[in-house]
Amino acid sequence: MLWPDPAQRDRLVEIRDNLVARTAEVEREGWLGEMEGLQVSLAGAKEKLTQLERRPSRVVVDLGIPVSRTLSS
Repeated sequence: MLWPDPAQRDRLVEIRDNLVARTAEVEREGWLGEMEGLQVSLAGAKEKLTQLERRPSRVVVDLGIPVSRTLSS
């Protein structure tokens, strides 16, 4: 799965907020033909933000230093 870049979170929030405002404008003005496209875009923006919230943080795991073992015969 391709994850959205966490550095782009603020931009995704801006896009989501703009889509919410445009959806309200469409409802207010009665431009119902525009509504479906805005709803699809808004759902996509919300999903990307949800993916960022669910993305596991990177954890560094110390695996230790490998030990060379000799086989005894």
